[in-house]
Formats: sequence, C-alpha cells, structure tokens
Amino acid sequence: MTGGSHSYDVVVVGSSNLDLVATVERLPGPGETVLGSEYAEHAGGKGLNQAVAAARAGADTAFITCLGSDHAGDTLHSLMVAEGVASFVTDVDAPTGRALICVDAHAENSIVVVPGANERLGIGVIDAHRDVLSRARVVLCQLEIPLDAVEAALAIGRAGGARTILNPAPAATLSRSLLQLVDVITPNQHELGLLGGASALLDSGVSVVIVTLGARGMRIVTRDGEIDIPPFVVRAVDTTGAGDAACGALATALGQGIDLAGAARRAAAAGALAATRKGAVPSLPTREEIDVLAGA
Repeated sequence: MTGGSHSYDVVVVGSSNLDLVATVERLPGPGETVLGSEYAEHAGGKGLNQAVAAARAGADTAFITCLGSDHAGDTLHSLMVAEGVASFVTDVDAPTGRALICVDAHAENSIVVVPGANERLGIGVIDAHRDVLSRARVVLCQLEIPLDAVEAALAIGRAGGARTILNPAPAATLSRSLLQLVDVITPNQHELGLLGGASALLDSGVSVVIVTLGARGMRIVTRDGEIDIPPFVVRAVDTTGAGDAACGALATALGQGIDLAGAARRAAAAGALAATRKGAVPSLPTREEIDVLAGA
C-alpha cells in the first residue's frame, strides 16, 4: 500500500511475531524432552498488538512493519486486513518473527523470541513510509525493532505535527536525542526504574510520563505535578496484552482529541478489559467495551 494523502489517527511502527505456544505439565530441563498437551499459534509482537488495539479502540490505524515471505507472514498480514489496519508491510529476506513459548500447569513459562524480519526494520523502511508518518495525528513506537528506526519514525512524526508516544518495552538504554522526540512515554514500574525515574525522563525532554501500575491504575507525571488514574476493578484471568491494549487505547484517545487525563482513563479501562480474557490479540477490547467501562 502507499500513503497517498490519507491522514491516520494513529500510525504504529513496530514488531510482528507469530507466537507458537505449547502447554506442558512442567517445563523441560536441559537436554530433556517432555510431551505437550496443547499447541496453539497466536498473532503477537508489541507493534502488531498495539496496532490492533488502536483499531479496535476506534482509531483509523496504519501499521509499519516487516514480515518474511513465509506462512507466518501471510497469517499475520491477513490478521491486519481482517482487523481493518492499513498495513504498510515490507517483505524481507528473513523469517517472520517468532516467539517459542512453553507454559506449564502453574502458568509459569519459558519464552524464546527470534526477531527475524523485525531486525530488518531499519531507517530505509522508515524513510520509505515517510508520507504515512508525516500525516499521522499520533505516532506510536515500542522497542522490539532497531532503535535507530524508532528514532527516525519519531522524528518524522514530530516534524509533521504528530503527537509521539513511546512504549519503552522491552526496556533498553535510550539516548537523549531519542527521548527529546517523545511527547508521551509509557513505562511500567520496572522500565521506569531502568530509565532512571520520571524526573530523569522529564529532564531529558519527555513531556509526559504515564506509569502503568497494573492493578493500581496509572500515574501521569509532568513538570506541573502528578495525577493518579484509579484502577478499574476486574477479575483478571490473563494479563498478556493488557499493556498493549492500554497503549493502543491511549494513542487512539489522544489522536481523537481527548485530554490527557481522559485518554489515560480510557487506557486504564482497556488494559483492565484485556486482563479479563486469555491471549494477547483475542483479549483486546472494542471501543464500545471501553466506553461502557470508562463511563464515556
């Protein structure tokens, strides 16, 4: 697809994985083979999860990613189409990203992620989609692709007038030049600690820090002070994808002109809803569901 003159509420730049999940009684030790009881394949990758989350939350959404020319790539691309996400896919000479996951009877897991095509999402891919990024209302990135590509995408979005959001997961050391391009950063408590705390992020040029606190809601930190967003009490079944649901809903709300506190409240509602269902993409809530819980 090409960008043309279309403007999107949210443009997500990030990873796409196919998750291969085996259910076992217990995790194998070194050199050991165990028999599994179930096997499933799910769409995954923080980029794809957040793009679908934004689309379900009501945003006109585009997604820039890299896939391999393989069955997994075809599967993920079909999902993007089915979810109404405008997909700007670069096919590369590498396997589509995979996550190999074993889950035992006590819900403990072991995970091996093979980034594959995601490692090929470099500056060249970003530049090829400059038109899409420059017309976005919000640009949303994570850290499962090369950092130079993240910085390039944020820079193009910022230059075009977009609000830029960075979900700093998985945690990584971030340069000041990258942080200066971020309007809103959304770390969890662990990631916040590794990034030096909210004050350090604000001093580096970030405008807003939204800390996700799990069952304790969210905290908005700016130079003007802090605002606590109370949690929505739900019966949690599986927190997989809850953070991605929150990021997608936050980006959607900001892209549609909702104020910061209101957007964070919708994000908290989306994350809570996702925790009530199993899986990542299957758990992501719709706009109507978020409206009901958030009281819109």
